[in-house]
Amino acid sequence: MSAALIAVLLSLVSAVAYAAAAVAQERLAARSTGSGALRMLSSGAWWGSVALNASAALLHVVALKYGPLTVVQPLGALTLVAAVPLGARLAGRRVSAVEWRGTGLTLLGLGALLLTASGPAPDDVLSVPEALTVSGATAALIGLLSRPGARPGLRHATASGVASGVASALTQTVTVAVTDRSGPLLSVQVIGVAVLVAGFAAGGLLLAQTAYRGGLGAPLAVVTLANPVAAAVIGVALLGERLRGGPTGVLLALTGAALAAWGVVQLSRATPPPPEDRRPATAAVPGRMPVPEPDGVAAEAEPVLVPRQPRPGHLTRL
Repeated sequence: MSAALIAVLLSLVSAVAYAAAAVAQERLAARSTGSGALRMLSSGAWWGSVALNASAALLHVVALKYGPLTVVQPLGALTLVAAVPLGARLAGRRVSAVEWRGTGLTLLGLGALLLTASGPAPDDVLSVPEALTVSGATAALIGLLSRPGARPGLRHATASGVASGVASALTQTVTVAVTDRSGPLLSVQVIGVAVLVAGFAAGGLLLAQTAYRGGLGAPLAVVTLANPVAAAVIGVALLGERLRGGPTGVLLALTGAALAAWGVVQLSRATPPPPEDRRPATAAVPGRMPVPEPDGVAAEAEPVLVPRQPRPGHLTRL
């Protein structure tokens, strides 16, 4: 089995795990809006989502060993594709036509990206000055997007996606450095970059939890787009990764990116239909009898008139 195929398979399983974690975080955020952080951290559902994220991250790390950032990171968009039907299933509704259309466009765009991004396993790493520069710039951007007082939403989602993308780029540096037997296993570079990875990964998780207070679709779509963009910028600018096919490959990659972005926008704009079993029923009114209509919704009927009975001993006038 080729290294690229291993990277793709691991990325697919990782995306499904990330999707399950995102749905769990969104449901938790919807139930705990306005509650403190300590109360959230004491929830078993929160730690369950953390375990799912950790499992997905571990698979992602292994995938980065076998494939470049330009291959592994775009497959992260499948997290959104998997989260849509999973979230609909748990909410007791059907996936809308807009959501299916967005899913198809996203998959088509990812296919075009993979044709041009497939390359050899990575062998370059970030130097210590490069890692520190990238980390400093990323921390400044995250602080700007999630400054105190900012309303939870797309800015927090963007910060989460950037943090996760940079964590992936730094993770690739740690993975390649550790598995390269020509140098020491635990050097200052490896330890320092590993600490940065842990910080950005934890920050991305908490920022996503904050962003999901406004729902799952739009924030997850922004996270999904910001993550590969941040990682691809580092891969192309600092790690020497390139697209295949020359100008034709670049055009195909841009077309695929546009299709995937449009699919994500469709998914983020989709309005979930209300569940069929949650339609409001008409309240009962004294003196009126509810009569079921063909669609099962109770409607008000005309008052039922009951003839007045004569009192005993009273003669009714003829």
